Amino acid sequence: MLALVGSGEYLPPMEPVDRLLLGRLPGPPRVVCLPTAAGTEGPERIGYWSHLGEDHFTRLGVPVQSLPVVDRASANDPSLARAIAEANFVYLSGGKPAYLYQTLEGSLAWESILAVIRSGGLLSGCSAGAMIMGEAFFGFSGRSRQAGFRLLPGATVIPHFDEIPDWVVAPVRAWITQGLTLIGIEANTALFHNGHQMEVLGAGGVTVWNKAGKTRYTQGIVPDWNDR
Repeated sequence: MLALVGSGEYLPPMEPVDRLLLGRLPGPPRVVCLPTAAGTEGPERIGYWSHLGEDHFTRLGVPVQSLPVVDRASANDPSLARAIAEANFVYLSGGKPAYLYQTLEGSLAWESILAVIRSGGLLSGCSAGAMIMGEAFFGFSGRSRQAGFRLLPGATVIPHFDEIPDWVVAPVRAWITQGLTLIGIEANTALFHNGHQMEVLGAGGVTVWNKAGKTRYTQGIVPDWNDR
């Protein structure tokens, strides 16, 4: 299971969404928050995301811990990897998508995240955490392109879709001609994928934009873009 969030992680508007996600877990919730994408922003920002995640899920009444996976060394720390593997809900908060990908790619932490997914658990990512799940993602200049983890093959994820300026999105539109589908996720909104179908959760919408056209979906099932 995947949940891709446009923005608003750990804030009150996302509480209804996260309650729904917690209810879809295969067993009692065991939440792990990873501030990895903020790993270059210093101890204060790392601490901010760690405490915000813990406070959020504590309010929701479930066990949670934030783990200091913030660089390649910590991403390959066996004890941290084991702690991730024992969770059934892993949350990647926002920051720098390229740094997040480079830190996790090929690491023990990423192998543990994949094990959580394979066992029926949930990977949730907001902003940068959502971007790395696609086949490719863009830098915030809108011009660079990097391979993602391909958990959503054929897609590139654009978070903050109702908040970012058009000049950021415009260069990425050219990727449509190369066969990619743009998935624009708005604030306080998640695209949930249970392995069989996709669903919009939250206050906003999700825009699917490819060669077949551009469609915005709210509160409900999103058709598989590969079938369009």
